Amino acid sequence: MVFACRPFFENIEMTNKTILNSVHRELGARMVDFGGWDMPVNYGSQIDEHHYVRQSVGMFDVSHMTVVDVNGLQAKAYLQHLLANDVAKLTRQGKALYSCMLNEKAGIIDDLIVYFLDEQNYRLVVNASTRDKDIAWLEQQAEDFDVTINEKPTLAMIAVQGPKARQKVCPLLPERLGLAAAEIKPFSACWHGEWFVGRTGYTGEDGFEIILPEDKAEGFWKQLISMGVHPCGLGARDTLRLEAGMNLYGQDMDESKHPIESGLNWTVAWEPGVRNFVGKQALLSIKEQANSDKFVGLILEDKGVLRGHQTVVLDDGSKGEITSGGYSPTMERSIAFARVPANIGKTCKIDIRGKLKNARVVKPCFVRQGQVQTN
Repeated sequence: MVFACRPFFENIEMTNKTILNSVHRELGARMVDFGGWDMPVNYGSQIDEHHYVRQSVGMFDVSHMTVVDVNGLQAKAYLQHLLANDVAKLTRQGKALYSCMLNEKAGIIDDLIVYFLDEQNYRLVVNASTRDKDIAWLEQQAEDFDVTINEKPTLAMIAVQGPKARQKVCPLLPERLGLAAAEIKPFSACWHGEWFVGRTGYTGEDGFEIILPEDKAEGFWKQLISMGVHPCGLGARDTLRLEAGMNLYGQDMDESKHPIESGLNWTVAWEPGVRNFVGKQALLSIKEQANSDKFVGLILEDKGVLRGHQTVVLDDGSKGEITSGGYSPTMERSIAFARVPANIGKTCKIDIRGKLKNARVVKPCFVRQGQVQTN
């Protein structure tokens, strides 16, 4: 199985390794260059790794992600200015929020998760491939606020995902934290010392993203293996997130695209109207024009494989483009996300090597919690 995010592996100087790099190699992982990081794409069968997560439990090294703490008297006001979603929604300690961070033209600088620690302290987790520009933007936007931006480069991050994740993870956490993690709700976090456990993920399954000190990561990884948690690579992570309807930065969105045409309008907090976040005025103008492209899901009805950049042909001859595509191990079909004209109907055609293949148009979410969401 070819990993769908192949463009990220090409023409990038490989310079970074996570703290678990040698462990991946000991386990026989096939390593690839992902945004400048030497990362495992699989440990054998990518399809098997996908099914481990959907049916049982698997884990991913996501230590290449960037953890940034925002601290200070004006932390809340700063993030209300910085993000398209509104951190004022976060009133319960540990609650998390997904948001885009926009530029002045409403282009997406990055998508991220923000955790509410208290009114003066928040934690952000941003993408690895955008780390440098994200930090620069965070610091630039912080100039008018009483806040400090603190990157946490000595922390590792392991995502344990699947219906058996809580059963496997909680007994291995420091005692006090394990009890708390067993009770937290989805999209929430708990912590003790430098151990931080979020009930979040990128697979459409239950699970945790565990941030921990680098010197504890290898031991914890091996403990998880001893508990029957299967190591999984970026290949399975990509097919899982595609099935779950989760965008990938650099493919489904970037600074040339805005949230409305990327299927992320739901992440924009338009109310209260007095809140003025970066990119709001541009986004309001786009919204008023009401002519943005639409972000849809596609299921291929004919033989073939859907891939990024293939052309989508509508019944009236207008065209769109696939942003992410590939084989769905759960559905045993080829699926994709596409950005298309808003007048698309229930069917379309895909240009695959010069031949037009039939596809069905659906909501861009195919599988969640192990259940197929489309007919």
